[in-house]
Amino acid sequence: MNGCSNVALSRKWAPGFVILAFLSLAGIAAAQELQIPRGSERPMYMTLPATLHSPRNTIEATSSPLQTWNGSFSYKGTTYSYNMVGVVPSTNGTATITTYVIPVKIVISNGATYDPSTVLSNGNTVIQNTTTSPIFTSSVDFSSGGKSMGTTQYIDAFQRANFWNEVTGSTNNYHLLLGETTLPLQTLKPPKQYGTTGTVFGFRAGLVDINWFNSQAQSLLTKLNITPNTFAIFLTYDVYLTQHRSCCIGGYHSSTGSTTAPQSYAQATYVDVVGAFAQDVSALSHEVGEWADDPLVVNINGNNTPCGTLEVGDPLETNPNYGAYPYTVNGFTYNLQDLVTLPYFGAPPSTSVNDETTFQGEILSVCQNGS
Repeated sequence: MNGCSNVALSRKWAPGFVILAFLSLAGIAAAQELQIPRGSERPMYMTLPATLHSPRNTIEATSSPLQTWNGSFSYKGTTYSYNMVGVVPSTNGTATITTYVIPVKIVISNGATYDPSTVLSNGNTVIQNTTTSPIFTSSVDFSSGGKSMGTTQYIDAFQRANFWNEVTGSTNNYHLLLGETTLPLQTLKPPKQYGTTGTVFGFRAGLVDINWFNSQAQSLLTKLNITPNTFAIFLTYDVYLTQHRSCCIGGYHSSTGSTTAPQSYAQATYVDVVGAFAQDVSALSHEVGEWADDPLVVNINGNNTPCGTLEVGDPLETNPNYGAYPYTVNGFTYNLQDLVTLPYFGAPPSTSVNDETTFQGEILSVCQNGS
């Protein structure tokens, strides 16, 4: 094979030689891809443990620069505490969290490039489709449990349904909103051992090691001067993260920094293949929902729920369409993942709207699908 390449540099190829060389190069490209048997993909999301000296418990978390609050509920005689973003729902207040969307172009060593600046079929880029989605714009009159949550952002609607017993009534203006700012495109080039391509869910995706990506993400937080009172989201396009060469992770959330100034952040991929895992903003809705209910990854180590960690998206990700429901905005249909409410984890049923265990009204018992 190397001999053929050397000959090619020194003389013109005969037509037959061109075909052979093309096939040889195609073989090289295929060898560089991660071979994943069709149907063996495992769609999943992750929470990475807080690094450095992030808060160890909910009491410490409320002293951080990020606006959060502590709550608790009792289940079978045990009290479970949690830390969430925003203000206490019963206080009639609104929290707007500065949120940075950091688009990340991934360049694989075999030449494949996955760029969120790519223009999609509706004429918007991946970045534009993301920032104009119901995650960041108040474009949908959401309802849950037969009640209107208002024309608002998706996660705000979810939290209002989550704590409906406290926010119901025309005088309560509880909201958790994201104030979005898009930062300049960043480029990452994973070395061969950390980045490749592979055919998964019927299309050729970029595949990048989650630990390598996470180290780069933390470096970008410093480079871009992201401050701990904000939330950072790393947006990738048609890229799944992998762990131990196992695919496919659609997103994750974590925190890093000191005990007194932890930084919350997340990664989510945008997939433009209809029906594929992490389609459009479904991964983002999953990760932002879980960030809202455990922003600093402190609902662990004794602060667990009866189901384990307080992951509001994980119990539904294996549902049809990976738990997502369609919402059409300006002619484009977004897929937003359903999320479980606090009664799923053992809180009193009356906590949520109509005693529901999910925003979309799926009936589940406590911890039915794990956490």
